Amino acid sequence: MESVLALLMGYLFGSIPFGLLLTKMAGLGDVRDIGSGNIGATNVLRTGNKWLAAGTLLLDMLKGFVPVALAGLLFYAPLDYGEATIGTVPAAALGAVLGHSFPVWLGFKGGKGVATNAGVSFGIGWPIGLAYALVWIGVLAFGRISSVAGMSAVVAAAFAAGMTGYSEFIPVLTIIALLIIWLHRTNIGRLMRGEEPKIGGKK
Repeated sequence: MESVLALLMGYLFGSIPFGLLLTKMAGLGDVRDIGSGNIGATNVLRTGNKWLAAGTLLLDMLKGFVPVALAGLLFYAPLDYGEATIGTVPAAALGAVLGHSFPVWLGFKGGKGVATNAGVSFGIGWPIGLAYALVWIGVLAFGRISSVAGMSAVVAAAFAAGMTGYSEFIPVLTIIALLIIWLHRTNIGRLMRGEEPKIGGKK
């Protein structure tokens, strides 16, 4: 029951469509009507408002971090991952990404979960979050392709869990990585055709 509650808590946090809310409050219309049509920071950046995209990125990370941290605090004290990893923390982590990607409020059409999973990674443990951030930022800076950076980061998180003493989280981080890669299937197709746009590019 605690795992189910943690999953639902993660889903509710994750399903808050910050990208959509921020762009509407800024008078920029519905972010789903431009670019890729999703609600993440990369698509918000296509509005031309960098601060709004940065705000979306931060809030999407927080909605991954908060439920994971709360799952440890509420069900086991304090953040006792020795027992919490039986179900509650991984459930909250998975719920947050599912909520972002399939929000009930938007007909189950959301974002791709990269920023939310960054928050999840920091919530599980700072070494995983650091590895996630370094790979994400490094690949993005080198290649300027958001999808490649995001997919690289989610895979790095699963590997980092095994290398930094958080091996009990490998299963959920692997499941999340596979989900996020699947959500990028259109991007993968464009990458194979050499058509994937770069950050700051004309495409």
